[in-house]
Amino acid sequence: MTDRALAVVRAGALTTVQDRGRPGHAHLGVPRSGALDAPAAALVNRLVGNPPGAAVLETTLTGCTLRPRCAVTVAVGGAPCPVTVDGRPVPWAAPVRVRAGAVLDVGAADSGVRSYAAVSGGVLVEPVLGSRSTDLLSGLGPPPLADGTVLPLGRPGGRHARVDVAPLPAPPAELVLRVTPGPRADWFTPEAVRAFTSRVYRVSSASNRIGLRVDGPALERARPGELPSEGTVLGAVQVPPDGMPVVFLADHPTTGGYPVIGVVRTPDLPTAAQAVPGTPVHFMAVRRR
Repeated sequence: MTDRALAVVRAGALTTVQDRGRPGHAHLGVPRSGALDAPAAALVNRLVGNPPGAAVLETTLTGCTLRPRCAVTVAVGGAPCPVTVDGRPVPWAAPVRVRAGAVLDVGAADSGVRSYAAVSGGVLVEPVLGSRSTDLLSGLGPPPLADGTVLPLGRPGGRHARVDVAPLPAPPAELVLRVTPGPRADWFTPEAVRAFTSRVYRVSSASNRIGLRVDGPALERARPGELPSEGTVLGAVQVPPDGMPVVFLADHPTTGGYPVIGVVRTPDLPTAAQAVPGTPVHFMAVRRR
C-alpha cells in the first residue's frame, strides 16, 4: 500500500469525506451532497495548497483523530476546536506541518457543529459520478469513517498559504435565513404563512446533513390531502404533517410529497450548517430574484 495515506485512529461521532458534491444528477434521483459549509472547506484547502474542490474531512461535533503515513500539511477550520499534534497544541485555521506517524487530533467543537480538515494532496478515495463525497441519503461515495479506516492521499500540487491564522466567521448565535415564498405557500393558512416569517424557531437536535429541522409554531395547512411527489431543490423548506419546517441541506431527497412553503437562499446555507441545537432561527421573506 502507498505511503501517501491517512489512518483514522478515532472517527468521532460522524466524519465523512466531502468535496463540492455531485450537482446535475437530480433527474437520476441523486442528491448534490458535498461539504455543508462549503466556504470553510474551500478555505482549508487553500491553506494547504489544494485546489478548492479537493476532498476534505467533515467532522461533526466531536472531531476525529488521524495518523498520516507520510509528512503532510494540514489545516482545520469551520467550527472552532482545539487541534493538537502528538498532544501539543497547534494553530486552528492555519497550515500545520505534521510528520509521518504523528497523531493529529481534531478536538470537539467549542462552538458550531462541523469542522473541516484538509490534507495536502487531498483525500483520494474513488470518485462516484464525479465526486468523492459521502452521501448519507443515497449511500453513494465512501461510507462514514470508522476507526482503522485508511484513506489514500493525492500528491501535493501547490504551496501552502503563508499565514498565521485565516479569518473565519463565528458560528451563528442567531440564524437569519432569507426565504423566497412558494411554490406551495397556498397550501397553508394566511396565519401560518405570517407565522413562518414572523415567529422565532429554534434548531432541533434532530437536524442532520439531509435537513435542518426546527422547533416552534406548527404551520397549519389550508387544504387536506397530500401532493404527488415533485422535485425539490437545495434550501427548500418542506413542511410535513406535524407542521414543523425542514430546510433541505446537501443530502436532501430530490423529490418529495410534502408542500414546500419557501426556499432559503443558497448563500445562507453554510451558516445553517454551523447552527447548534437551540439556536434561534428567523425566516425572512424576500422577493423573487
